[in-house]
Amino acid sequence: MLGLAAKSGNVVSGEFSTEKAVKTGKAFLVIVADDSSDNTKKHFSDMTAFYEVPIYFYSDKVGLGNAIGKEFRASLAVTDENLANAVIKKLQSNKTE
Repeated sequence: MLGLAAKSGNVVSGEFSTEKAVKTGKAFLVIVADDSSDNTKKHFSDMTAFYEVPIYFYSDKVGLGNAIGKEFRASLAVTDENLANAVIKKLQSNKTE
């Protein structure tokens, strides 16, 4: 699903771009790599809580980057609401398995 979102141009990645998307109200979902630093995780957790954007911690930097066809990425934001909801459903179904 993330690859589909990336191909359609509805994903921004990297810490600066992700932060900008959240603060401008364009992000509907933020995903942060599990192996990111504690400081990065706290920064995005606090920011997404303030702006009321769902956040998930998933995979590692290489896995997250590969999911969108890029090199390693510590964070990304999905900027399409429908795609974000589809990714959230997928992430939640993976947690219950």
